[in-house]
Amino acid sequence: MADEWATERVVDLPPGSVLEQFNLAGVLVPGDLHVANALGRLGGDSDALVMLAAALAVRAPRVGHVLADLATVSSTVTLEGEGQLPELPWPEPLSWSKRLAESPLVAVGEQAREARPLRLLGTALYLDRYWRDERFVASEVLARCAGEDLEVDEAVLEEGVRRLFGDSTGSLQAEASVRALRRRFSVIVGGPGTGKTTTVARLLVLLDEQAASAGHPGPLVALAAPTGKAAGRMAEAVHEEARRLHMATAARARLLDLGASTVHRLLGRHPSSATRFRHDRGNRLPHDVVVVDETSMMSLPLMARLLEAARPEARLVLLGDQHQLASVEAGAVLADIVGPPRALPLGVPSAERPPIASSITALRDNYRFSGALAELAGGVRDGDVGHVLAVLSRNDLSHGGGESSVAWLRVETREAAETREDRLEPLVSAVLAHGRPLVQAARHGQVDEALMALDGFRLLCAHRDGPWGASTWNLLSERWLDVRSQGAQDTAWYPGRPLIVTENDYGLGLFNGDVGVVVRGEEGRLSAMFRRPGGLVALSPARLGGSETAFALTAHRAQGSEFDEVAVLLPPPGSRILTRELLYTALTRAKRRVLLVGSEESVVCAVKRPVARASGLAARLWG
Repeated sequence: MADEWATERVVDLPPGSVLEQFNLAGVLVPGDLHVANALGRLGGDSDALVMLAAALAVRAPRVGHVLADLATVSSTVTLEGEGQLPELPWPEPLSWSKRLAESPLVAVGEQAREARPLRLLGTALYLDRYWRDERFVASEVLARCAGEDLEVDEAVLEEGVRRLFGDSTGSLQAEASVRALRRRFSVIVGGPGTGKTTTVARLLVLLDEQAASAGHPGPLVALAAPTGKAAGRMAEAVHEEARRLHMATAARARLLDLGASTVHRLLGRHPSSATRFRHDRGNRLPHDVVVVDETSMMSLPLMARLLEAARPEARLVLLGDQHQLASVEAGAVLADIVGPPRALPLGVPSAERPPIASSITALRDNYRFSGALAELAGGVRDGDVGHVLAVLSRNDLSHGGGESSVAWLRVETREAAETREDRLEPLVSAVLAHGRPLVQAARHGQVDEALMALDGFRLLCAHRDGPWGASTWNLLSERWLDVRSQGAQDTAWYPGRPLIVTENDYGLGLFNGDVGVVVRGEEGRLSAMFRRPGGLVALSPARLGGSETAFALTAHRAQGSEFDEVAVLLPPPGSRILTRELLYTALTRAKRRVLLVGSEESVVCAVKRPVARASGLAARLWG
């Protein structure tokens, strides 16, 4: 059901008014209405339909959109969680847009210079801040894509590609590294295991060799990702490649010295603002090369701040998978940059393609997993319901399947989990098989073993709360493992408790998405242990700010991580956040095996429902 905040009534709304109806339906929360009413008071406009549109524009970034499209919002608006949207008095789009165009709150068109809180382009209504960010990102990306290729030493490049790629000099990975070498802006996309970070490691070697050929020092490189976990994985992958690639000793040392940080940490905390950073257009980043992994998780505002901070002459390389979940904040930046599949039809001469097309390389070969797991993930990605069901049917546990990399536990999820435990034995067994070694290692102070066990298994959910939400399954996991009775009955802290950080803490050096585990040390003292680039960090639980138990995570929280095995728990088909991207993201967190728990109806619903975020960035970039 929709959460309580979403359906809380705003008491000062006129009874029966259009705003009250949208509030009670759960479309608009009190915050949306309070901001819209404040804008109306400041701008001197109390028109109810203008206030409705303003509230929808405020709502849009809250639910991931950049804008509210008045022409389509009535058919695309969804409620968070389960439940049906009631009939509502949606205005006719054209007359609605006309009334907005006459409002003192609204600037109309791209060229209007009035400083107003809302911007109307046709039927697309933006908060001014998001319109400015979208326009800036588009102009910056196109400017960096324009112009001739950068000059390189062709002989050094040819020898480097032959040495680093061997028999694969004609591969897409080699093409991607050469393309990124020649251009100031490049995008490398592909699913998990397609070699994006290993491609970047080779790119960095080629850049180092180009600098040496010109008599310059090696380039100053920044590696970043939206979460600490993703940043750490990226640094590990680059270091692993550096140890095995054939290159100069000095170049190897520079690669091994590279660390990675969150994008927020790279830009630098601004002491007086939560939305500004120390590095901006007036204080650029010093780096010659900026590489960002898991770009699908970046919001439009964060991408705007990164582009402001990166020097115009620096190389910017974006990595990611456009089929994964987008940022929990506004925008689907990577998907918009890559463009829709139809953007590059076969047979279009390169001279007629948009400038951005020559900056994008899509990797296709998967080196991480194969067999049923690769088939299942590919079918979900492509929206092929028949193929997905065929793979699952071959691996249905109720029919003796599930011996491969995929197992399907077909259960009806309309009922609470506790009422179905008789059907959940394979899931309970998986939790116990992976959780017991974690808890045992933590009780005996074996930090490395406990941290290693963290990556072995995870329960992944669509929702945070509710019968099939991560909070419920964390409690069930604790009950099955009997952790509290062996640790501290009166507190949430016990040895073996997996943790995920939910807030950036610059003082402690912990960032949203970092994972750790509570371990019992000397004299029975409990410590929260985290692995950082410089080694292990031990913290008193009392010092931690925002953190949650992490036996179970939402698919959004797990993005940027990978585990040997995952159990994906699908909610009932009525859940509006059950989408193709969510299922694909959850499945591709697994390196070896997936246990999918849910009904056929939920699977079909997810595969058939792609996320559609309202944004104008793709049109600005692709025309």
